Amino acid sequence: MKTAIVIGSGFSGLSTAAFLAKSGIEVTVIEKNQQLGGRARMLKKDGFSFDMGPSWYWMPDIFDKFFEEFNLKTNHFYELIKLDPGFKMIFDSDEVEIPADFEETCLIFENYESGGAEKLKRFIEDAKHKYNIGINFMYNSPGLSIMELFTKEILSNITNFELLTSYRKHIRKYFNHPNLINLLEFPVLFLGASANKMPALYSLMAYSAIKQGTFYPLGGFNQVIIGLINLCKKLGVKFIANEEVVKININNKKAQSVTTNKNKLINSDFVIASADYAHVERDLIDSKYQNYSQKYWQKRNFSPSSLIFYLGINKKINKLTHHNLFFDEDIEEFTKEIYDHQSWPKKPLFYICCPSKTDKSVAPEGQENIFILMPIPIGVEDTERLREKYFALIISRLEKYCNQQLISNIEYKSSYCIKDFQNDYNSYKGNAYGLANTLAQTANLKPKIKNKKVNNLFYTGQLTVPGPGVPPSLISGKIVAKYITESIQ
Repeated sequence: MKTAIVIGSGFSGLSTAAFLAKSGIEVTVIEKNQQLGGRARMLKKDGFSFDMGPSWYWMPDIFDKFFEEFNLKTNHFYELIKLDPGFKMIFDSDEVEIPADFEETCLIFENYESGGAEKLKRFIEDAKHKYNIGINFMYNSPGLSIMELFTKEILSNITNFELLTSYRKHIRKYFNHPNLINLLEFPVLFLGASANKMPALYSLMAYSAIKQGTFYPLGGFNQVIIGLINLCKKLGVKFIANEEVVKININNKKAQSVTTNKNKLINSDFVIASADYAHVERDLIDSKYQNYSQKYWQKRNFSPSSLIFYLGINKKINKLTHHNLFFDEDIEEFTKEIYDHQSWPKKPLFYICCPSKTDKSVAPEGQENIFILMPIPIGVEDTERLREKYFALIISRLEKYCNQQLISNIEYKSSYCIKDFQNDYNSYKGNAYGLANTLAQTANLKPKIKNKKVNNLFYTGQLTVPGPGVPPSLISGKIVAKYITESIQ
């Protein structure tokens, strides 16, 4: 029986492990942290349960398709509900909730500008087309050959992708009202560049957000991780937690074993790195075996990092829904500061998740569970003073919006930022979302899944194809596993 080691137990690592085990390979997953799940771990404290990372359940068809590969369904592992409203956007003098019902959303767009409903339907129909072709391309493109771009489906739809048209220009072909533009642009805010530098292809994100809708697994997003772990265990995958791989041992162009920080030597036929790609290359293998130099990583355009606060509030909070986006400051100035100037923003935009509005299990009765996230550039200074400065700014704006005093009602508080991403995930410069999805870093232009100098060393996750996000990470694991299993058949 062939053996494989997967380094890291995030979504891409668990996906890889499941597909490899299904094919009959004996798989061991090694996780440096005590809790499995990578960025999707759960923090439990004082009766509160906080998802530490992902909180948006979009592209539900990709989750469904993953479990269907094992003749299972998502509801075998967690209960999924559709949020209504899906999310709320809070502007300076206005706010808008996006209903679960698409026809209701069309009416909201009509209220903002004449013909808005029909414009939205045309926009979403175009986005759906991009979504279907884009997702199909993700599943079938390991990014190893330029010929992957020359399929009949891609060539016949190349103009529809509008790769040379910016997402912002694409939106403005349909809409004029700034609130509608901001609403449609927001899904790409965390993809690493402003909408005027992102290809129009990424309207596919708006299709999922507005037409498919926003979902929530009861118990928190970590329930998806628990489901993946249980699936892997049923398939015979072994897990080693609280142990870090410190060296991939290579001989004769083959990764023969890994060494852990507990001086274990574990042999394997294949090594798959689901850990941070740049960290694996820099710290785990000798320079002569690296796919990319440190200069390469320095020149990459990265998505942002995040300043996160986990708050337990001992009373109910007014006006918040499950997902709340505070766009009550200048979005143009904010994106320039974090993407162009690489500086802490003066007047930040931020996101607040309040899952206790939906799920009674994540907070004590009568209390609220709050997750606050503010995008920041990678690699900037991270100090307790800066964290507290921005906490004071954010909580002040939240109190003003809710017309409530909250700061004295905080039962639990912790923060998470660049240093934590580096310490917990060996994340390059503390990035939270991987490489930016700019045209120059799309598809085959991303770092490769296969080491060019070591025959049995592979990479999966948000720094390779298809890209950042939970659904792409699930696909990434399948792509790598498929490549490996086909190579030994």
